Parts: sequence; C-alpha cells; structure tokens
Amino acid sequence: MTPSNVEALFTGADGTYRFARWGRPIVPVVFGVGDETLPVVKGAVEAVVATAGHRMAETDPELGANLMFFFFRDWAELPQVPNLERMIPDLGPLCARLDAAGANQYRLFRFDAAGAIRAAFVFLRMDAHLSALPADALALAQAAQVALLWSDRAFATSSPLARAGDKVVLRPEIAAVIRAAYDPVMPAHASDPSHALRLAARTGL
Repeated sequence: MTPSNVEALFTGADGTYRFARWGRPIVPVVFGVGDETLPVVKGAVEAVVATAGHRMAETDPELGANLMFFFFRDWAELPQVPNLERMIPDLGPLCARLDAAGANQYRLFRFDAAGAIRAAFVFLRMDAHLSALPADALALAQAAQVALLWSDRAFATSSPLARAGDKVVLRPEIAAVIRAAYDPVMPAHASDPSHALRLAARTGL
C-alpha cells in the first residue's frame, strides 16, 4: 500500500481526508435475520476485530449495543422500528432519499469527543443483488466497512474481500490497513492527509 493508495481510502468525493477508528470495545447486535444467520454476522465482526487487534464486549455501558445491523426488504420499514427515530433524527427523510436513489445499503457513524467511532448503524436493503451474495461474504464485507471510517469511494469499484480457496477473506492490503490503523501509536481520528503516510508505513510492518 503506497501513501497515495491509503490516502484514497479515506478521501471523500469532496476531497476531504477523514479517518477514524473505534475508541471503545465493539458490541454488535443484529436485527431482521434468522437465528442461523446471527452467528455468521457476529463471527464476521469477530474476525475483523481480531485482525485489528481491537476488542469486543458483552455490553456498552453507555449504549448497550454500539454496532447495529438492520436487514430488511424496503426502506419504508425502518421508520417503523420502535425508538430508532430517537437514535437517528430525520430517519424518515433519510429513508425516502435512499429509496429514491435505489440504494441497497447505508452506514451511519457516531463519534465521541475525541473523534473516535462510538457507534455505527448498518442498513441493508436485501434486494436481488445482496440476496444473491453468500451470507459469510456479505457479513464480512459489512464488518470490514465499519471497522474504520472509510471514504464514500473506498469500495465503490472493488470489494474489501478476496477469495482464498473456498473461503472469503479480507484482501491482504485492506487487512494490513486495518491492523496499522489500530496500532496504539496511531491517533483514533485524523483529518490531515499526512496521516496516510504514517499509516502506509505501518502496513508493511
């Protein structure tokens, strides 16, 4: 991973560099799937957290759960979820915009006072495309995409995953960036592109 490669992963369409990692143990919860799918999603989160060298916990003292996955068929379903509007203001208009755009996924982050990720919401509208994906691949891709605050263009043209035999795994260069991002000497939040230089230097360590 060259510095320019790394910088592109955290530079949005507006040209702004914005990086953040989780600042607290991750506590996932999953809505809208059967019991057989729950271990797949949580296992994917555990795999990415292990790659990062980060931590998981049974509960978040402030939020209970801080990483929420929602699987559904129509954006109109989300505003009907009890209490979700309290956590995500303007949920109705947001869902209307996503529906109009034909979106099948959306991720929303919350940050603490230091700029680190404190919570994330993953919304997956199970259209024909997402429904055709193997559950393990879909779960691992989504877990990877909430491990850090990637740019809106980071995975627009390429998946964070690769195939190793009959298994799906993180692409080696993406796994390397995640590991480097959670190096204790690195900041939990950065907005200066020079941060990409430090991150790239650690992907080879």
